[in-house]
Amino acid sequence: MSPGRIIAVVVGVLVGLFALAILAGGLFLTIGSALTAEDDGYFDTAPRRFGTETVAIATEEAELAADPAPPDRLWDFIDLSVRFRVEGLGDDVFLGVASESDVNAYLSSAAYEQVREIRPGESVRYRTFSGGDSIDPPVDQNFWVAATSGAGAQELVWDITGGTWVVVLMNSDGSPGVYADVSVGAKSGIVLPIGIGMLAFGLLLFIVAVAIILLAALVGRGADTPALATDLAPSVEPVRLEASIDEPLSQWMWLVKWFLAIPHFFVLAFLWLAFFVLTFIAWWAILFTGRYPQGLFTFNVGVMRWTWRVMYYAGTGGLGTDRYPPFTFEPVHDYPATLDVAYPERLSRGLIFVKWLLAIPHYIVVGLFMSGVVMWGTSSGWGAPVWTGGLIGILVLVAAVVLLFTGRYPQPLFDLIIGLNRWAMRVAAYVSLMTDQYPPFRLDQGGSEPEPADEPMNP
Repeated sequence: MSPGRIIAVVVGVLVGLFALAILAGGLFLTIGSALTAEDDGYFDTAPRRFGTETVAIATEEAELAADPAPPDRLWDFIDLSVRFRVEGLGDDVFLGVASESDVNAYLSSAAYEQVREIRPGESVRYRTFSGGDSIDPPVDQNFWVAATSGAGAQELVWDITGGTWVVVLMNSDGSPGVYADVSVGAKSGIVLPIGIGMLAFGLLLFIVAVAIILLAALVGRGADTPALATDLAPSVEPVRLEASIDEPLSQWMWLVKWFLAIPHFFVLAFLWLAFFVLTFIAWWAILFTGRYPQGLFTFNVGVMRWTWRVMYYAGTGGLGTDRYPPFTFEPVHDYPATLDVAYPERLSRGLIFVKWLLAIPHYIVVGLFMSGVVMWGTSSGWGAPVWTGGLIGILVLVAAVVLLFTGRYPQPLFDLIIGLNRWAMRVAAYVSLMTDQYPPFRLDQGGSEPEPADEPMNP
């Protein structure tokens, strides 16, 4: 694949990720609007405990400016209202909203606290302002744009307008020692239209992303397109994974290969996202036609081939070569790590529904190969789980340490590591719908694929 088409795939994946984020936001707003319909459409927070020994608790100023749009027009369009639910824990409680200037003038001579930070699971943090412990009752003031007071549970609904506002919590008589549980809810008349609009736009953008990936995968494959793996030498399994130790190997280079391979890791992250998208498309193609689209198959095999070369160079593939892997989907037959998958002429329509389920035993086995968890025992029970990197990771590390001190790669370890990777790639091809041949529970060790046994001669 040319660099331009690789870039197109990366762009397509980025657009797809952006589309998925928009779809998730639209889904959240749409479902949230439906779930809150019975509660007058308000999104409410959980009640939080607020308390102070001073005369008041005030929020930081909220500047609701609408520059350059006219404020009234903007807020009428947003149609935003806030609902406060407050329940005092002693005296009659007061909650009011007023402009910043009026609140500052009212509280200027009194001690009060300003809310600085609210974190989930932690107490509210305040900033304290010094002053006296007496103040005129808030219920006697006429500058509040919205207020509520009384014993027990109170509710205040405020239709937001432009300005700089502060919310104040006090006792109704202005006495010190304010304690109450407060929850805040908000609703807007444009939440549901925005949610639906985001869903529509996100879906359209996702279709564009899929189209970009498909065009990069399918268009421009001329006479230089490599032959599919149907032309390979016969093998026992449809997945043909092979490798050889590339002598001589540097004793220390494996320490930095992971760093050198970062450009590959970056590109492969996007290519595997494209792989999953194309596999989803292939699922539908198999359902209706019984065939895996050849262009999609070639692309996905190319992703697996590229991945295997990088794994063999700098990862759990074995560290068996110092040759930097090429940036290509195509077979590189002189590279010491190769992978191909035989193209299936026909595939079962029914199996596409259950392959993921049939492969569950393989998931368990391959999971132990590729990752692992150890529970450390302690006198008081089991300790925290520790990730071990899996059997393959441990074996590759052992081989690397031996290489570091002896300059030689242990052949038995190499054979086992390649066999484990071969098993994992067979399972990956099966669950990716590339073959109907169920992966065997067999560890075919060594750098070469096992060849089919010769047929017995007729007497």
